[in-house]
Amino acid sequence: MNRDDKVYIKLQKHLNNQTIGFPATRSGVEIRILKHIFTPQEAEITTYLTFKFEPLETVFDKVKHLIESPEELAELFDCIQKKGGIESKMKDGKKYYCNTPLVVGMYEMQLDRLTPEFINDFNEYTTDKKFGIDFLSTELPQMRTIPIGESIYPQLNVSTFDEVTALLQRAEAPFVVAECICRKRKALEGHPCKVTDRTETCIALGNMAKTALLCGIGREISRDEAVSIIEQNQKQGLVLQPTNTEMAESICSCCGCCCGMLSIQRVLPKPLDYWVSNFHAVVDNNICDGCGVCEKRCQVDAVHISEKSKIAAVDLNRCIGCGLCVSTCHREAISLVKKAAEVRPPETREELLDIIMAKKKGRFEKLKVAGKFVVDAIRTGQTHLLK
Repeated sequence: MNRDDKVYIKLQKHLNNQTIGFPATRSGVEIRILKHIFTPQEAEITTYLTFKFEPLETVFDKVKHLIESPEELAELFDCIQKKGGIESKMKDGKKYYCNTPLVVGMYEMQLDRLTPEFINDFNEYTTDKKFGIDFLSTELPQMRTIPIGESIYPQLNVSTFDEVTALLQRAEAPFVVAECICRKRKALEGHPCKVTDRTETCIALGNMAKTALLCGIGREISRDEAVSIIEQNQKQGLVLQPTNTEMAESICSCCGCCCGMLSIQRVLPKPLDYWVSNFHAVVDNNICDGCGVCEKRCQVDAVHISEKSKIAAVDLNRCIGCGLCVSTCHREAISLVKKAAEVRPPETREELLDIIMAKKKGRFEKLKVAGKFVVDAIRTGQTHLLK
């Protein structure tokens, strides 16, 4: 093992101790991912950041044995950020820096840096059980599902944080629209999206939008343009998934064939145990004629036409309350119901990450998550998921 490899292993261990985790694997594929983003010097200096934003001066005091001046450090951080390796923000005229998770974070900022090698490495790493358990073991998920506008009725008493137009109106500028990296990755693998041929569907807001612009990703748009794009996304049958915060920093519009988040949902026996959504769909059996439109519209296989009754049935272990089935039911036989206990998200992404870090699970608790997966698969008759 050479010195450079030791630096990347040091960064892997450091990131693994941050919010979402970055576990080592037997194959060492995580090191190849880090090498795609960081030079050895960048990797070493990045180990002195944390998940919390710190000003340049504070970080320089920790790394001045590795770099000549604050100005040189700022240049190095700018270079890392353009490759998606860290985040920054301006506060009171000062620039602050922090580590960012692989997902959501470094991966999304590789939009213009995708290579066949990186795609293969990312697929290998994110399908590894160690990564999966770490990703599912957080106290709160990083994203949540909210209903599309056409599925919402006044009697549902939808909170502003669950209503996409309200999220956009409250969000801080700038607004950036970018290609969906999941669709781009799938297309490069020869699997184009089955739901939409539009590429610019993902909206970044506030500090995440600033980060995207620094990385040269996407284009800046107005608030009204963002509303219009989200409206098109809903009509085409995409699931709305904002950051799990009241002040949204991104709104992804996702499909079941490409989205990494929804792909995880499909391979879990009881995905709602790891999801945040305040609604689920219900069917009026006296009205449903079993046309099957809702089944085709659903992006997470939560609705099926019963072979026995010939009407739609909703799997409450899988329904994420997106409302796509509601908006196209010609008989209005399916609707959303608000869950008894409403889950209110943290105000900001910094608060969300504070909660995740404070409740970070240890090895024993992660083993319990793995054990729960096995038990749930057996109890729900989905043992094929264990293969």
